[in-house]
Amino acid sequence: MGLIGEVVLLPFAPVRGSAWVIRQVLEEAERLYYDPATVRAELAALEEQLTAGEIDEEEFDRREDELLDRLEIALAHGTGK
Repeated sequence: MGLIGEVVLLPFAPVRGSAWVIRQVLEEAERLYYDPATVRAELAALEEQLTAGEIDEEEFDRREDELLDRLEIALAHGTGK
């Protein structure tokens, strides 16, 4: 982009910077959400809740399915460890 374009877009620099920051935060949140180690830790915690009687079998099954779906997506995208 030329000098004139940069000068014209200068007032929008804070907006462009904010958009970049938001993209970075969203990418990191998604990376953590689909991180296999995180999902496995959540599965272990879920099993502990079931064993302790904090949740019933139906709630366990529902949440376990969600976590296994996340793990499957992570492994399909090659983020598995």
